[in-house]
Amino acid sequence: MTKKLTLFLLTYCFAFPPFAAAQKVNTSKLDSLFNSLDKKNKAMLSVRISRNGKELYSRSIGYATINGSKKIKASSDTKYRIGSVSKMFTAAMIFQLIEENKLSLTTPLSDFFPQVPNAKSITIGNILNHHSGIHDFTRDSTYQDWMTLPRTHEQMVSTIIAGVPAFSPGEKGQYSNSNYVLLGYIIEKITGDSYDKELNKRIILKLGLKNTYYGGKIDSKHKEASSYEYQDGKWVEGPETDMSIPGGAGAIVSTPKDLSIFIDGLFKHKLMSDSSLGMMTTLTDTYGMGIFKSPFYQKYSFGHTGAIDDFTAALDYYPEDSTVLAMTCNGLNYKMNSIAIGTLSIYYDIPYAIPTFKTIEINPEKLAAYEGIYSSKTIPIKLAIKIDGGTLTAQATGQSPFPLEALSDSKFQFEDAGIEIAFHISEDNKVDHLTITQRGQPQVFEKE
Repeated sequence: MTKKLTLFLLTYCFAFPPFAAAQKVNTSKLDSLFNSLDKKNKAMLSVRISRNGKELYSRSIGYATINGSKKIKASSDTKYRIGSVSKMFTAAMIFQLIEENKLSLTTPLSDFFPQVPNAKSITIGNILNHHSGIHDFTRDSTYQDWMTLPRTHEQMVSTIIAGVPAFSPGEKGQYSNSNYVLLGYIIEKITGDSYDKELNKRIILKLGLKNTYYGGKIDSKHKEASSYEYQDGKWVEGPETDMSIPGGAGAIVSTPKDLSIFIDGLFKHKLMSDSSLGMMTTLTDTYGMGIFKSPFYQKYSFGHTGAIDDFTAALDYYPEDSTVLAMTCNGLNYKMNSIAIGTLSIYYDIPYAIPTFKTIEINPEKLAAYEGIYSSKTIPIKLAIKIDGGTLTAQATGQSPFPLEALSDSKFQFEDAGIEIAFHISEDNKVDHLTITQRGQPQVFEKE
């Protein structure tokens, strides 16, 4: 909940042919990826891939709980805090209330919380797509001092209104957890019932979810995972946010299977009408209403990511082929984005090398020899290769620089985009060109 994670894949002006989901999922290669992550202590997680509601792959690695020598292995039934993925559930309930004529996208926040700065100008629509300007309490310098302590609704509202608005309502978009805490309270004000009960009635029972609920104190006996950070060669248990704080912004506990059923039901119109789903998925300044749109090569997904304590989660629905990727993590020592890209690459049969996680040290003088500007005869962009803080980086024309990880003395990768760069040394021992490969498509760039 405390930060927004976005699944993305950078594609650098190279044209690639379209691709579709493989007819048969390469489960052995997926197993190799997750075996490597498990063996090298890079992640503890559960993941599930489904298409048209049918499970195609499921895997759990690591431990749900580590208590000294007593360890409970993660399984498909392990329940994880999903952080901001909860916002999709909250948004769905808000749209249900709109369809029941109990609310509208133009209803002002002042109808419920007139004490919030700019409340008369802030609409429900502004709150849903993060255009309210309401201060995000998780940005407060004191937040970590009290995040593990119980808080009443009144205390949370007081904390929210004490912050200075980030901008005028509707001026722009900026992610704020406060938006969805308030939406959770609005659901309670309209229905006269708790968020927990409304979640159960409006979503859980409708879709038959078995392991989804509003979270409380973590209970390992109830197959709930604790979260961990990898420090000095071991997993160390992290803090535990009191779930009275995140509310509709991040208090839900679930499993990949239930998350898959939820988002599949959402897009199959089991929770709201087609017109409501259309509004939910309409982007304004990259923000949907409780949902985000993320690219993966020529494909795109709708979904959300989440982070709370040391938990992370990702839920993505690919409308082109009704594929769902659901991932819940309680410990990461590697980028979740890289894990998701690796998983999707294998699923869609895109060339992908299982990471070995070997650290290769390159002589600084050799790195310096790679610096320079490289241009292509076939693509109208240039690549600037330079050292930044001891790390070799590449920057394509008009784009942001990205770090390169050494695979050997002369070969590097940017794993998030599936890019490999190989430097070629001439007979007189000088770097004269490089080859950049993405999705198996090589392009030669000459050094200027």
